[in-house]
Amino acid sequence: MKKIVLITLAVVSVLSCSKSSNTEVYVPVYLNVEQPANFPEMGYNLDNNPVTEAGFELGKSLFYDGKLSANDAIPCAFCHEQAFAFTHHEHTVSHGVNGGIGTRNAQPIQNLAYQSEFMWDGAATHLDFQPIIPLTSEVEMGETLSNVLSKLSADAYYQKQFPKAFEDGEINSENMLKALSQFMLMMVSSNSKYDKYVRSEDGVVLTEIELDGLNTFQNKCATCHATDLFTDHSYRNNGLSINPKLDDKGRYDIFEDPADLYKFKVPSLRNVELSLPYMHDGRFSTLEAVLNFYDSGMTDNGNVDQAFNREDGSLGITLSDYEKESIIAFLYTLTDNEFLTDDRFSEY
Repeated sequence: MKKIVLITLAVVSVLSCSKSSNTEVYVPVYLNVEQPANFPEMGYNLDNNPVTEAGFELGKSLFYDGKLSANDAIPCAFCHEQAFAFTHHEHTVSHGVNGGIGTRNAQPIQNLAYQSEFMWDGAATHLDFQPIIPLTSEVEMGETLSNVLSKLSADAYYQKQFPKAFEDGEINSENMLKALSQFMLMMVSSNSKYDKYVRSEDGVVLTEIELDGLNTFQNKCATCHATDLFTDHSYRNNGLSINPKLDDKGRYDIFEDPADLYKFKVPSLRNVELSLPYMHDGRFSTLEAVLNFYDSGMTDNGNVDQAFNREDGSLGITLSDYEKESIIAFLYTLTDNEFLTDDRFSEY
């Protein structure tokens, strides 16, 4: 509860740093946030923050701007690289200003419009608040909202862009965070081979091994990785051995509820081929290692989700070698190259 309260107070307490005297006029040109036919309904309320061309461009500039960090060198994009589904490729945990090392693996940024809670532990309950966590983390971006706004207010580009993006023209925390949300809301990954198969587009078909993998996945994995978002948005303890260097208690640290001990949010598996390493602490470098863990590596840390209980009393998901191979073949069909190379989301 502490984190959520602090985040809310931070947003409320940071007042407008400036209202540009620039003559730029707010003339909104609205953009459509994609609602793929095979996706659940959107979770974000666009009525409170409709996406516009200027708002999207402002959010994109902020996403790639090191000014949001204490040393002016660590933008959001530092830990979220487009080619790897906006993750920190091959880094087990995030790191940032002054060589700071975090405790968790950077999550992908994709399909956030269809979620209502964010971070591995659900510390942010609205997309507009989520950026505050890395921005103010002393081991990530290490800044304060007031300092960021001061820097943006002194920048000629932002003096012009905020009035284009928002009717009040204010360079303040609300508008900055809404602009970042507008950029992230447009990041919809929905054009993988799998998507085109289930929507019967372009004559796409799955191979025999991909179909076998899909069938096994639906029978043994889809309880947690549900719907075509490939997550049920729940928090679960999946039997990972406790990392003694971190002893990350997961969602427990938010509400201090013993039932939440070592629970982490079920991640989406979209673009999982490229979002390695895996788990909240990046302990597995390959999908093979992940499946081997579920088959024979789970440990009883005292609060493992009942979904992993086998009839013989052991923990895990029984998988043959072929089932593992076919699941991986299927997971590769979730790679969306159109999304990973979309110029709209690229820095240049």
